[in-house]
Amino acid sequence: MAKLTYHGHSTFSAVTDDGTGIVIDPWFEENPHTELGVGDFAEVDYIFCTHGHSDHFADALPLARKSGATLVSTFEIAMFAGEEGIENVHPMHIGGGFDFPFGRVKMTPALHGGQVHGDESGRWTTVPAGFVFHLDGTSLYHAGDTALLSDMRFLEGMVDIALLPIGDNFTMGPDDAVRALELINPRVVVPIHYDTFDLIAQDTDEFRRKVGNRARVHVMKPGETLELD
Repeated sequence: MAKLTYHGHSTFSAVTDDGTGIVIDPWFEENPHTELGVGDFAEVDYIFCTHGHSDHFADALPLARKSGATLVSTFEIAMFAGEEGIENVHPMHIGGGFDFPFGRVKMTPALHGGQVHGDESGRWTTVPAGFVFHLDGTSLYHAGDTALLSDMRFLEGMVDIALLPIGDNFTMGPDDAVRALELINPRVVVPIHYDTFDLIAQDTDEFRRKVGNRARVHVMKPGETLELD
């Protein structure tokens, strides 16, 4: 089964049964929750970016250059990466899915900002997104940075494990994350995008209490690995 490792904030890496290495929203060098850097991720085949803000995208291009991994994101971010010399890109967009060698991935809506970190020309912007990954028989939803969306109800029955932001201020807070769970109905929820800055500090015990029996809350510590089953 696939193994998912949390690196704090919204950054994850995963390894599938066939050895495919995946990184989601790479932010290492300035991430206070990890001591790892781009140089610690040599075996990466795919990099998925939900949007272009620095705390989700700052290390995407350096990691792609070092590893030769394919960068997967919205069309605009993929084209920007190509302009920056990234040879392997795979553009997607909201509502679209693709059957990668390791499994199917669908891009889902998110409601947030569209700045692309590193675009000094100011020409590039995009819409934010989430991803539903099908990894070794488990469906994993990374919501990215998003507000509560009524469209999340369309994910009901499609998600085993949901990675949901709870930090508030910039994204959903705990109460809206609970409402999202009622729409999605996953087995497990992993809170993300919290405690990185004072503005998004949250009490995960209180979040667990609010979730109740809607899903099993699995609070991952930075560096912790979860087997996806």
